[in-house]
Amino acid sequence: MSEFDGKTAVVTGAAGGVGYDTAAKLVAQGATVHIIDLLEAPALPEGPGRAIYHKGDVTDWGFVSEVFDGLKRLDYLVNAAGVLWFGKDVGAVDIELDIWDRVMAINLKSMVMTMKCAVPMMRSNGGAIVNIATIQCLRGDPAPQDAYQASKAGVIALTKSIAIQYASDGIRANSVLPGGAWTPLQERWDRDPEAAKRAAKAVPLGRVGRAEDIANAIIFLLSDKASWITGTELVVDGGITALP
Repeated sequence: MSEFDGKTAVVTGAAGGVGYDTAAKLVAQGATVHIIDLLEAPALPEGPGRAIYHKGDVTDWGFVSEVFDGLKRLDYLVNAAGVLWFGKDVGAVDIELDIWDRVMAINLKSMVMTMKCAVPMMRSNGGAIVNIATIQCLRGDPAPQDAYQASKAGVIALTKSIAIQYASDGIRANSVLPGGAWTPLQERWDRDPEAAKRAAKAVPLGRVGRAEDIANAIIFLLSDKASWITGTELVVDGGITALP
């Protein structure tokens, strides 16, 4: 029997990519997973656990709170919802402020909303939270997406704070920082696979990431194997940030 058997999870941004792979792994190990996304429901992963789809906007407090109000318990929260808008999300001097606000709402404020709901539920039984950031928030970029990078830096800070505030309640919170991975955020690689090959040449392990690579890290941080890990960042980037 898996440690996830009979447990309940919420995974945002799970219509595809990292969120979907994470939800599928949890369902495969017996968890009931509430999947949240703005897109139409995909083919839901099959059990022995159960997947329940909630279509809605993670920046809509009424929708988010309604999803959590319908839960009897909660053991895990994975915040995988996020946007990376190439061409619109540019340097801070040039970005349209409504784009900045929308990116911040989706990438950061949505996590405030879900944790505002999740933490009180977890205080009775403990739990684990994983929030998705990015290695891009650790460095500058000559071709910047400043709202994306700033919002994800905020994710790291927020996650650390939650981890310390609620450690005594048995709640753990960690961030995962992916490198370049072939997920819906990098749909440009679907149109130009040669660009993905060029990106892979810069990765010490010789390939771009896959959604499964990130999902495996998330499952580890949710699991009891990570029971003494909280308030930290797990970099999953094929070695990019280890380069000089």
